[in-house]
Amino acid sequence: MAEAAAERVIARISENPGRVAICLTGGSSPRALYQLLATDPHRNKIPWQRVHWFIGDERFVPVDDPLNNMAAARAIFLDQCAPAANIHPIPTSTADPTDPDRGAALYEQELKSFYGADELDPARPLFDLVLMGVGPDGHTASLFPGYPTLDETTRWVVGVPKANVEPFVPRVTLTLPTLASCREMLFEVAGADKRAILTLTFAGENLPANRARSSGETVWLVDQAALPENFRG
Repeated sequence: MAEAAAERVIARISENPGRVAICLTGGSSPRALYQLLATDPHRNKIPWQRVHWFIGDERFVPVDDPLNNMAAARAIFLDQCAPAANIHPIPTSTADPTDPDRGAALYEQELKSFYGADELDPARPLFDLVLMGVGPDGHTASLFPGYPTLDETTRWVVGVPKANVEPFVPRVTLTLPTLASCREMLFEVAGADKRAILTLTFAGENLPANRARSSGETVWLVDQAALPENFRG
């Protein structure tokens, strides 16, 4: 699955001869992908100088905390491959360590500055590719079932005071319209523990993972263990 994901990431990068924007995700699912991107031959296929790396959500913890999503991605592949100026973490070191809204506002301004506009244009996606996962409750990024942030249509980035699942720390997350502003949204889902929630998602339940869709192409990479019974064979 990581090989397939790496091929899709590199294909999206190669389709854009200009500045490229990739939105990463946290959790365990993308780690094998990140490791592959740092090794040959994948590493040699990426024009690192013109690819910018963002992240879809962050746990509001210090950058040296093991729970920090972007810090994990940096340790696995970004710091050894990408120019420092091309890595765009969500700020978590603010004056008030319990106020994720401040980090959200700062990241929203960074995204708007990179994009060059205050409103998203459907004809000009913000990202070339957005990586996504699915949590055991059906959340994706840090958009949790029943939370009002799911219906946010104006802000690009929002703070989440408390997560619905462990670790129960504040979060910062891109909103559904921001995540949708991409040429491709790529879900990676693996493991038997994800089969139940994936069954509900594919059945059309009103879950965040079911509401997250690209304005371009949405792709699901699912391993056999996570695949719902009615999709098998």
